[in-house]
Amino acid sequence: MLEGHRVLLGVSGGIASYKSCYLARALAERGALVTTVLTRGAAEFVGSATFEALTHQPVLRSIWEPGHALDHVRLAQESELIVVAPATAHLIARAAQGLADDLLTTILLAATVPVLLAPAMNDAMFAHPATQANLAALRSRGISLVGPDLGSLAEGPSEQPGRMSEPDVILAHITRLLAGRGPLASARVVITSGPTREAIDPIRFLSNRSSGKMGHRLAEVAWERGAEVTLVSGPSALPPPVGVRVERVETTQELEEVVRRELPDADVLIMAAAPADYRPADSQVEKRPKGAGEWSLALEPTSDILSSTRSARKEGSVIVGFALETGDAVTKGQAKLEQKGLDFIVINDALEPGAGFDEDTNRVTILAKNGERWDLPLQSKREVAAAILDRVERYHVT
Repeated sequence: MLEGHRVLLGVSGGIASYKSCYLARALAERGALVTTVLTRGAAEFVGSATFEALTHQPVLRSIWEPGHALDHVRLAQESELIVVAPATAHLIARAAQGLADDLLTTILLAATVPVLLAPAMNDAMFAHPATQANLAALRSRGISLVGPDLGSLAEGPSEQPGRMSEPDVILAHITRLLAGRGPLASARVVITSGPTREAIDPIRFLSNRSSGKMGHRLAEVAWERGAEVTLVSGPSALPPPVGVRVERVETTQELEEVVRRELPDADVLIMAAAPADYRPADSQVEKRPKGAGEWSLALEPTSDILSSTRSARKEGSVIVGFALETGDAVTKGQAKLEQKGLDFIVINDALEPGAGFDEDTNRVTILAKNGERWDLPLQSKREVAAAILDRVERYHVT
């Protein structure tokens, strides 16, 4: 999603500048054309050679270098996005006051493209009224901010914001600023993810092997494309995706209730969750001891969420279902596509190596209600998510 995009990476003089090396590398690996501008303070922490090696592009440091007198104008106009990470308190103050006393601040003053700042400083410096006023001034001019976060600082542990956001978080915000202008921009997307649990007693439950990886990757990519994303997640050890609102549920009934509540305003629903198909007919209030001998469980089916919430769908919304099957998966998936009134269904075989639950890869077939079919190769779940959302975008705009 960043292939060919021109990004100017400004680095100011803070200890967090070492993280900017990881950010520069990640941008370059995703195909972005990265020009790095170091302030004098940044050069005390990280040298030009490091960024040149990571980005394969020259590094600029001074407006006074021969032949570079107009770099601030050229770079401000040619770049598609300017990112400053770390943005120190001093850099933020200069930018807020419109000072242009080095190459980076001169570029910022001449910029007509989006600007993203990643503040990083001592927590007391961040909390200071002067810094807060400077940040408010920059926000009022349309400059975006990411972070700072909680966590250890150079001087020790802290429970207050000041630490620069991690490179992957900044990268997600960069991607959204560059790629989030397409058909999903500002669309409300609801994605369900992970398993549900149905209590047998206070200790035991019925569930399945779903990890939530597919739903989380879908939420990540949808947010990066500009959508306002709600992820309805069953129990999962995965961290919440950047920028995404997460609703936690445990049972299939709880999942159904949240989906029903969200559907009337949702432009897109993607049901990537694997809710339990059955629950105990009589859940025990207390733990049944092992010494009680054999135990037979009577099970009853849970509700089919896509069918039971069909009447709550927003007119014109795009509905995507998932079908994890064993044996003749496409035929079974086609039947579900029609029965549940879906626009798409994503089908995969639970027995195929490298696909299905708790894998980082998947191989799926996508069926559309208009008869189109796409058989995708085995690939990462993030790539599968992008392929699904490509097709959702087509339907969303038509």
